[in-house]
Amino acid sequence: MDRKKFLKTCGYACLGTLSVGLLLQSCMTTKSVNVVLEGDKVRVPLSDFQNKDSFYKYLMVRNPQIAFPIYVFRFSEKEYTALYLQCTHQGNEVNAYGEKLVCEAHGSEFDNRGNVTNGPAEKPLHSFPIQINPNELIISITQS
Repeated sequence: MDRKKFLKTCGYACLGTLSVGLLLQSCMTTKSVNVVLEGDKVRVPLSDFQNKDSFYKYLMVRNPQIAFPIYVFRFSEKEYTALYLQCTHQGNEVNAYGEKLVCEAHGSEFDNRGNVTNGPAEKPLHSFPIQINPNELIISITQS
């Protein structure tokens, strides 16, 4: 095989692998729950993270009184983070693709802790304090 054909074949293989990875990631389902706002707190039952045989790694939390959804990541039984899905660049809604958070307006990307991984956003996503009780998470909806 000549060099040009080899490089072309390798390029197609890389693109194919990347495409399959993105396709599989976009096929993951994100469980969405509607919660009741009690003052400045929402309660999320820990049972909402339970799947048939395992646990969901993330959960979309919604309430009509909260302008943007909250994405809750479960890192372990005792470690969670709750991220407000409003882009820190120009305030658009951030979409969740598994553990990748993307603002479709200008391409900003964030990791599962809200840190910027790709600009133009420069500030991390707002995160909310979480209290873990035996049966639920209590998320304090505070704005900075």
